[in-house]
Amino acid sequence: MSTGTTTTSTTTSTTTNATTNGPTNGPTQAPPAPPPVPLRRNWRFQALWAGQAGSTLGLQIIDTAYPLLLLALTGSSTLAAAFGALQIGASVVFGIHGGSVADRYDRRRILIVGDSTRLIACASVPLAMALDRLTVVHSLLVAVVVGATIAYTGPVRLLAVRSVVPPEQLRQALAQDEARMSGAGLIGPPLAGALFGLGRAAPFVGTALTSLLALVVAVLVRFPGRPASPADGATDTGDDTADTAGADGTGEPRSIKGAALAGYRYLARSALLRPILAVVLLINLAGTAMLLPVMVVLRGQGTSDAGIGLALAGEAVGALVGALLVRRLHRLAGPGVLLLAVSWLTVPVILAPLLPGGPATVFAGLFLVGLGVPTLRVMIDLLVFQQVPDALRGRVIAATMTMFTVGMPAGMVGSGLLLDHLSPAAALGTVAALLAAGLAPATAGRTLRRATWPERVPERTAA
Repeated sequence: MSTGTTTTSTTTSTTTNATTNGPTNGPTQAPPAPPPVPLRRNWRFQALWAGQAGSTLGLQIIDTAYPLLLLALTGSSTLAAAFGALQIGASVVFGIHGGSVADRYDRRRILIVGDSTRLIACASVPLAMALDRLTVVHSLLVAVVVGATIAYTGPVRLLAVRSVVPPEQLRQALAQDEARMSGAGLIGPPLAGALFGLGRAAPFVGTALTSLLALVVAVLVRFPGRPASPADGATDTGDDTADTAGADGTGEPRSIKGAALAGYRYLARSALLRPILAVVLLINLAGTAMLLPVMVVLRGQGTSDAGIGLALAGEAVGALVGALLVRRLHRLAGPGVLLLAVSWLTVPVILAPLLPGGPATVFAGLFLVGLGVPTLRVMIDLLVFQQVPDALRGRVIAATMTMFTVGMPAGMVGSGLLLDHLSPAAALGTVAALLAAGLAPATAGRTLRRATWPERVPERTAA
């Protein structure tokens, strides 16, 4: 490989020969590629990031405001919880098709259609309130529509933001994206409560405005909209041979034809991704299952609702700080070791409410766990983006998102069942024990402990 000095000498020599001896037909060395634009000046990435931040913040607002609204309208805790259950359920049900659509059609158009649909659905709520026509059925239908749009736009947003970033800046971009997730998780719930205090319609007007921001960005910012295919020169660096081999005898790769379950089959065949997804699913399930018992314990200790909210914000605060530590933690250990470390740290954190200190102890425990959350999310992104061919990427991302989400309803139901038969302390102990039992096989195996980061993508060179 030529250094900058050698290239300059060669160019000078060639220029001199051309001046003194006339034109030559000898080969000339291509100049080195210019360095990529700093991420802070990459306006397409920053604009897409802002649109995605608005969308995420809007979702956080309605996730808090809708239960409050339904509780105020009906007085029923069951109906208040139904919004979240229906939204998550719709995301899971439509998630399979959402990934297939992302691999078959123009991704930018999918984003525009999805954001437009969410904007109309969210704006219909304050409009119905103004007309005094809002019903429970209307509210629950909006939950289904919002969940469905997440299934279709979620994979596309992940692909869009990263498609405008050069490979050597990917980790930096992913770390900034994690700050968006953590910031929305920290700001959204209290903002929803404050807006709800101004008027029942206020949170939904705010959500409609954030949806409008996301839609405007999707319309104005262009990004690579169609997945690459083998016919376009893409290469398959993963082990997805069964889905790209044209098993139907037509000679056309099945992944191009959009087999909806191809993403799940890819994950199931990957010896590394299988245990990673299983462990993350366990963490999400246990994390969701611990929330209600923690609230009950803290309330029994005399903690106010505001104090409980602040205690549970520890994970979001930790994640904001952890976004700055992604590179350092990645250099410290391999992906599997980091995953296991964060997972085992979660076990004692589940028991933190039983220790002295009350909400302060809970905040500190969740803060420690939150430090590792951005590292784990970036880890998943890097493994998927390094290994999965672009023609299959949307379905793999959709399958991954579904696998992460499906444990949350189970955690909600499980925590309720435990509290019906056990004390809050016993329920937390059961959740911690079950998580430890689930982590034991993955820890004893060698796959995660020996996992390494994907090789660094080589820097771009001039054509």
